Amino acid sequence: MRLAVLGLGAMGAPIARNLVHAGFDVAVWNRTAERAREVPGARAARSPAAACEGVDVALTMLADDAAVEQVIFGRDGVLGALPRGSCHVGMSTISTALSRRLADAHAQAGQGFVAAPVFGRPEAAAARLLWIVAGGARADLDRCEPVFAAIGQGTFRFADAPRASLAKLLGNFLIAANVEILGEALVAAEKAGLEPARLLEVLTRTLFGSPVVERYGRLVADTAFEPAGFRLSLGLKDVELALRAADELGAPLPVAALLRERFLAALAAGREHYDWAGIASVIREDAGLPPVRSRTP
Repeated sequence: MRLAVLGLGAMGAPIARNLVHAGFDVAVWNRTAERAREVPGARAARSPAAACEGVDVALTMLADDAAVEQVIFGRDGVLGALPRGSCHVGMSTISTALSRRLADAHAQAGQGFVAAPVFGRPEAAAARLLWIVAGGARADLDRCEPVFAAIGQGTFRFADAPRASLAKLLGNFLIAANVEILGEALVAAEKAGLEPARLLEVLTRTLFGSPVVERYGRLVADTAFEPAGFRLSLGLKDVELALRAADELGAPLPVAALLRERFLAALAAGREHYDWAGIASVIREDAGLPPVRSRTP
């Protein structure tokens, strides 16, 4: 199977490396061309269109709606180059509106589209431990299954692309909400003289043991917001997309509105280099605790 991987950032590069390791014929493209060197064994392409020539599946892992629109619909984009009968697998976390637009555009071009955003940070991508949330036609999902097996530990199927995109947005909303409540609880503990790490141990070994609570709880307890596994700006983007989807559905997400304010406050304080768990830095300061000392030289 011939593949293209478009976008070689913190997630795209390890995904591409795992696909090469699995024996796929992989072409890669990135806006910064030098990043192609991070995927030994892949063929570097000069444009998204060139990467998609003759491929069976093209995967995109890009930052946001604007980046996806440019790569798919722009000059030398995917839509005009992907062969009829091939499939675009969109692994970016995007709006449900763009997911619908992509599904329609690819169908009109005789191409398949699968929305396949993932749960997992860069270290999970490197270790082939991603959870893939895939939505599209059954035939397209079946065709992509060997690709998913090479990069993840499991796939959850949805009937169409917009539902998969919504599932990912709601999942990211829940992660951010957990960071918020962990921040509030652990900051209160610290202010009372109770070691945050000790409280976290009690919570995770009794009522709240889960990968999300354990991972993000450690980041909050240790104020370890650098380096970023998932940047604050991306967290803000996903919360805003969740709010937009909720508006369309008429389903209130008041906690998401609070999270939006947290992200904006952290970014306004110049913390764009923080992990999205860094919204806890704002919670600390609201409680009168000293600012976190930056770990950036």
